[in-house]
Amino acid sequence: MPGDASIDNHALLRQHGLQVTAQRLAVLRAVSDRPHRAADDIHKAVRAEIGAISHQAVYDALAALTDKGLLRRIQPAGSPARYENRVGDNHHHLVCRSCGRMVDVDCAVGHTPCLTAADDSGYQIDEAEVTYWGRCPECAMSHQKQTPNEETDRRDEQR
Repeated sequence: MPGDASIDNHALLRQHGLQVTAQRLAVLRAVSDRPHRAADDIHKAVRAEIGAISHQAVYDALAALTDKGLLRRIQPAGSPARYENRVGDNHHHLVCRSCGRMVDVDCAVGHTPCLTAADDSGYQIDEAEVTYWGRCPECAMSHQKQTPNEETDRRDEQR
């Protein structure tokens, strides 16, 4: 039920010492509804839900929720920061080079081999961020259908 999620989010904010506000609740819902959104997309979703809200208010809510560990901020190279509510585990991401779509991927095996560095330089490693890059199935199919000249023309148009 939609009401149950709202009640859970109220309790979640209180448990983490955050004031319950319409902005924070809307940001949590926007990220939950579609993880891996950038702040601008979250702003649009929140504005559609609650009306007028500044970009700064959304950034402030994202910062507070991230600082408290309710959201995770991910920033793949060359991409704006994105946010997800899957926190507390060591998972990774796949990013499409063509459309930018991002999906979660669990560690490759039962233990966390990515936390075992070849040379840890004395650090106590507790988290690793791994980003896999490639093309999502839709973009890979589209890419295969293009001739080499179409690919070059498309890249030239994007410049």
